[in-house]
Amino acid sequence: MADEPLKASARRVQQAIEAAGFDFQVCEFPASTRSAEDAAVAIGCTVAQIAKSLIFRARESGAPVLVLASGANRVDEAALGALLGEPVGRAKPDFVREATGFAIGGVAPVGHTRPPTTFIDRDLMDLAEIWAAAGTPNAVFCLTPAQLCSITGGRVADIRQA
Repeated sequence: MADEPLKASARRVQQAIEAAGFDFQVCEFPASTRSAEDAAVAIGCTVAQIAKSLIFRARESGAPVLVLASGANRVDEAALGALLGEPVGRAKPDFVREATGFAIGGVAPVGHTRPPTTFIDRDLMDLAEIWAAAGTPNAVFCLTPAQLCSITGGRVADIRQA
């Protein structure tokens, strides 16, 4: 892990964590943590323990929807749309940056420009600890599934593609 000060986006995530009353520490790695596979290798955990952040765009309202999914899973967009009450589609990079303030590969569960509706993959609830992106393609932080629910206010749901 790098010993230098956090990059601005990672610092914003650290501040959001602290503002929410938690003491998780954002860690920046010299290796990429952009994909779930890269993050698992850098951290030394399983791919399933990576809470990957995926931004969808509600097709009717245009609202951002954040899905925090196990790195081992793909999201069922039809199931997500049914939970939301309107169809969703994968967000384009410009929308992700505008809605969250983060680039794809570093979208954190907290610190968004516009607070999204958040859904959490039920499969994450079976793990003792998970790792989430922290604002850059090299930054992550560790927490429990219960803490992820608390800090995001996300709704736990069955959203894994069969």
